[in-house]
Amino acid sequence: MTARVSTAQLVTMMQDARARTLELVDGLNADQLMGPKIRTVNPLRWEIGHVAYFYEDFILRKLYGRDSLLGSLADELYDSIAVTHDTRWDLPLLSMDDTLRYMRDVFDALVDRLGVISDDNLASEQDSFIYQFGVFHEDMHTEAFLWARQTLAYPAPTLAVAADVAAERSAGSWPGYADVPGGSFLLGASPDADFLFDNEKYAHPVAVEPFAIAKAPVTNGEFAAFVADGGYALDEFWDDEGRHWRDGRGTMHPGYWVADGPGRWRMRRFEHDIELPENEPVSHVTWYEADAYCRWARLRLPTELEWEVAALGEPDDRGGLAATKRRYPWGDEVPTPARANLDGRALGCVDVAALPEGDSAFGCRQMLGNIWEWTADTFQPFPDFEPDAYKEYSTDLFGETKVLRGGAWTSRGRMVHGTYRNYFGPDRWNVFSGFRTCRPI
Repeated sequence: MTARVSTAQLVTMMQDARARTLELVDGLNADQLMGPKIRTVNPLRWEIGHVAYFYEDFILRKLYGRDSLLGSLADELYDSIAVTHDTRWDLPLLSMDDTLRYMRDVFDALVDRLGVISDDNLASEQDSFIYQFGVFHEDMHTEAFLWARQTLAYPAPTLAVAADVAAERSAGSWPGYADVPGGSFLLGASPDADFLFDNEKYAHPVAVEPFAIAKAPVTNGEFAAFVADGGYALDEFWDDEGRHWRDGRGTMHPGYWVADGPGRWRMRRFEHDIELPENEPVSHVTWYEADAYCRWARLRLPTELEWEVAALGEPDDRGGLAATKRRYPWGDEVPTPARANLDGRALGCVDVAALPEGDSAFGCRQMLGNIWEWTADTFQPFPDFEPDAYKEYSTDLFGETKVLRGGAWTSRGRMVHGTYRNYFGPDRWNVFSGFRTCRPI
C-alpha cells in the first residue's frame, strides 16, 4: 500500500527530476548527445525521449486511456522493451528541440491530469504510486546519464546541488570489522512502507548466522595492493566465468585506472585524470573483480541478507539481534548531506571515513550512498514477489544478475532506502560499483 501524497509534492518531485535531466544533457553537442554505439550506454537523445515516453505510456495511456502525443511513433521509437539496445542509434529520432518539446508537453499533461495542485489535495493511492514510480524511473536514468558521461569522458556536469566536499575527501580510512549477531531477521520491505519496488515484496523472516562485516567499503589503496600482488594474473583467485571475462578483455586493473609509473596509478573522473584517491572506495569494478579480491584477501562478499542486517538491523539488550529494523542505516529520518553522499552533490566519491552520522547500529559507515556495493547473491524474487505495473522491471533480470545494495553518490536520496535492491550482470563495470568484505566471527 503506497502512502498518499499531495499533488503539490508530486509536481515538485517531477520538476526536480526534470531539472536534473536537463542539467545532465546541458552543454553537450549533437554528436555527444548520440555518442558511440556501445553496450553499456544509450544515446542520450534517445534516452531523454524514453523518459518522457515512460510517463506518458504508464500513466496517461495505460491508466487513463489517452492517445500518445506522438501517435504510433512513440512506441516505435521509445519502448525500451520492444526497441533493442543496438538499434537505438539508427532510429529516426526526434530532433533535440522536438524531444524537449515532447518532454514538456507530457509534463504539462501529467500536471493537468492531477487537478488541483496544492499541499492539501492528496492524490489517489494509484496516482501517488505511479507518479512517484515515474519520477524514480527518471532518477534511475539521470544516474545512467552520469555513468554515460563518465564512460564517454565527457566533461563533468554542472549541478545546482554541487557542494564543496574537501573535508569529506580528506577524512581518511575507516578500517576494521563490525561483529553482527545472528538470529531471525525480516529481509525485504514492510507492506506498510510509504513506497517500495516490487522486488522488495515483502519482508519475510530469515535466519542469519553471526558474521563480521567491514566497517567501510574496500578502498582504492587496499585494491591497489591486490593489483600490485599480481591478483589479476593469478587464476586461483578467479572463478571460471571471471577468468573468461578477464582474459577476454585483457584486464589487469580497474577500468578507469591509468598507469603512472611502476606501482603508481591515476584515475579518470569524467574528462580529467586525477591522482588515485587512496581512501575513496574502489569504483567501477565488476562482481568478478570484487570476488577475486575477496579470495586473494581470504575474505568473502556479504550475502544480501548479511548486508541488510548490518545496514538496518539493531542489537537487542542481550547482545543478540533485535526484532526491530530501520528504514535507513542511521534510523528512520530521510537522508541528509551529513549522513550520506547522495544526489550528485559531490560529483564523485568521498573518503570512506567521512559522514559518521550515517553509521548503522553496528558501526558500519556509508551503507547508503557513495558507492553501490556488490553482494554475493544472484538476484532472485522474494517469496511474496508479484510484479507491479512495469512487469519487466524485475522479472526479466531474476537469475541473470547480481545484487548491489546501498546506492551511490549518483543516486537520488528520495528513491534509495535500506531495502532498495539494484542489479547488474557480474561483468558490468562502468556503473558506480564497489564492495565491502565479510569474514567469520
